[in-house]
Order: sequence, then C-alpha cells, then structure tokens
Amino acid sequence: MNSRARQLLPAVEQAKQRSEEALVQLAAQQNALAKAEHQLAELRRYREEYAASGDGALNVATLLNRQQFVERIDQAIMQQQGEIARQQKLLAQVRDHWQRTHARESALESVVAQHRELERQAEDRHEQAEVDERMQYRRPR
Repeated sequence: MNSRARQLLPAVEQAKQRSEEALVQLAAQQNALAKAEHQLAELRRYREEYAASGDGALNVATLLNRQQFVERIDQAIMQQQGEIARQQKLLAQVRDHWQRTHARESALESVVAQHRELERQAEDRHEQAEVDERMQYRRPR
C-alpha cells in the first residue's frame, strides 16, 4: 500500500535538508557579524590606547604623524561600521530564508502527520468493520 504520507516523505526529507542547510548558513552569518563587531571593538580600543599614549612633549612632525594615523584609524572604524551594517542586512536575509524553509518543513511534517492519522482512523474503521462482520455471522452455542 502506497499511502499519501509515504508519498510525501521525499518532500519532507528535502525540506528538512534545506532547512538544515539554511540553519548552517544562519550560524555562519551570525559568526561573520560577531567577527565584524569584534574587529570594530578592537579598532576602537586601539584608537583609544593610541590617542592616550601621545600625551608627552612631541615635535610638530610627530604630532602631525599621530594625527594622520588617528584619522586613518577613524576611517577604518567607519569602514568597519559599514561592514557591520552590511553583515546585519545579510543576517536578516539569511534569517528570513531559514524561517521560510523551516516553516515549509514544519508544514509538510504536519501534513504527513495528518495523513498518518487519517490512515490510522481508516484502518481502525476497517478493523472494526471486520470484527462487526465476524460477530454478525457468529453462531450462538
């Protein structure tokens, strides 16, 4: 007997695989965002340390060099902030994709469960009909 639930199993397996792949992508994107945020924190920490270390008496050329270097760090911070915004946008897209694939997997599993329940009920009715039929033809002793 080739039940409807059994026919749907390949679709359920495919949906499950896609959902798992999307979950792996989601984890990777979360890691990428965390890494970008960590890099930004490191840049900010380095800028603060570098800016604080220049409190001694320096000549004009050294002061200009320091100022230019701090400006380059500030540019790197701005670029990293842009990278974080890009990573956050990608994370939202990947999360949305995972939610859609997970919802499809859940829906298919629910349909299979419903079909299995209907098949079980039909089997129960069939067995009860057989019992009723046997009882009808049973001879009294």
